[in-house]
Amino acid sequence: MNLRLIWILLLAVTLIWGCKTDKTPFSAVDDSDPHGEEQLLAEFKADEGAGVVKVMSRNVYIGTDVDLVLEAEDINSVPMLVQIAYQLLQSTDFSSRAVALAEEISKTRPHLIGLQEMSKFYIQSPGDMADGGMTPATDLFLDFFEILMEAIEAKGLNYEMAAVVKNANVELPMFTGVDSLGNYTFDDIRIEDHDVILVRSDVNYSNPVAVRYDSMLVVDPSIGLVIPRGYVKVNAQVGQISLVFANTHIEAAPDIDLRMAQVTQLLDAFNDETLPVIIVGDFNSPATTGTSYNHVLSEGYTDTWIMNPLTYNSNGYTFGHQSHLRNAGPEGFMRSRIDFVFAGPQGDPTIGEGFVLGDEKRDKTASGLWPSDHAGVVTKLTYSVAAKLASN
Repeated sequence: MNLRLIWILLLAVTLIWGCKTDKTPFSAVDDSDPHGEEQLLAEFKADEGAGVVKVMSRNVYIGTDVDLVLEAEDINSVPMLVQIAYQLLQSTDFSSRAVALAEEISKTRPHLIGLQEMSKFYIQSPGDMADGGMTPATDLFLDFFEILMEAIEAKGLNYEMAAVVKNANVELPMFTGVDSLGNYTFDDIRIEDHDVILVRSDVNYSNPVAVRYDSMLVVDPSIGLVIPRGYVKVNAQVGQISLVFANTHIEAAPDIDLRMAQVTQLLDAFNDETLPVIIVGDFNSPATTGTSYNHVLSEGYTDTWIMNPLTYNSNGYTFGHQSHLRNAGPEGFMRSRIDFVFAGPQGDPTIGEGFVLGDEKRDKTASGLWPSDHAGVVTKLTYSVAAKLASN
C-alpha cells in the first residue's frame, strides 16, 4: 500500500470520525404530525380483534457502508477501507438505534417481525490475514441480537427469536497504524449477517426453518469471497389463525438474474402451502417496476401497501437515509420502496392499515441518528374466522 493512498484514506477516516463526535442534541419540536399518524398507530396497536394479524418488516442496517469495501478496485486498499467502515460502524451507534427500533415495536406491537441485517462483529488483534493467516476472529465486540433484545425488554415487551439464518460470514484485515519500526499493523474484523423472525409471547409457533439460497453473489472468486443470502420461516398461531410467516433479504447487487433466482427459490418453497402465507423483507427490487418485485405479484401475492386504506403516504418509500444516518430529513433521501409485506393467495385476507416507520424526524435518536438507513413497514391483515370461534 503506497504512502499517498494511506494519507488519502486517513483523511476520509477523519471526515467520517467527525460524524461520531457530533453530539448536538436533537429536537423534534418542529416535527409536525399533520395526518395524526401517532393516534393512528395507537389504534393499530390496540386492535387485537378476531382474525387480526399484525406484521412488521425491519431492515435494522448493518451500521456501515460495506459496499465501500466490497467494491474496492485495488485489493491493497482494502485494509484502510475496512478501517473507514469500522469508524462509521462506531459512529452509527447501534445501542442508541436499538432503543429507537424498540420504540417502533412498542408503538405497534406486531405479532410477527422480520428483521434483516442483524449482525455480529468479531475482532482479532493483532490480526493474521494480512500475513496470509487463516485463524478466524472470535472476540465478539458488537452483538445486535443482545443489544436489540435488551432494548425490547426494557420497553416491557415480550418477544422471542423464533428463527435465524446466517447469511454472510466475511473476515477482512483492518489497518490500525504503524509500529516503531515503520511496519504497518493490522487487526482482523469478521462480520456475520443474519435474518431473524421475532414472535410476540402470545403467539405460538413451530417448525422454524432457515434456508440459504443456492444462488449467491461472488465478490472475489480468487479468494472465495461470496455473500450468501437466505430466508427464515415459521408456522404461527395468532389467535384462531394458523399461518406461515417468512422473512428474507434478497441480494442488493445490480444482478437481476441473481435476484430472480433467489426470489424464485423463495416462492417455490410455498407452492404447495395450504395455510395463509405472509412474506416480508428487503427485496432490493423497487415497486412497482422491479423485475423480481413483479415476479412475486405474478405468483399471486399481494403487495399490501398498494391496498393500504391510508392514503396520505402514497409513495411509501422505505429507502434510504445516508449511511452515516445524519441527513436532516427524509426529503431527497427516501427515494424508493423496496421493503414489503406480501400476502399470499391463500386465505384472502382483508388488508388493513399500513405504516412506514423511521421516516419522521420524531423517530430519530436523541443524538439525531435515524434508526436505520431503511424505514420499517408494519401492516395489519384480517383473516376470516368461523363465527363459532369468533364468539369465544
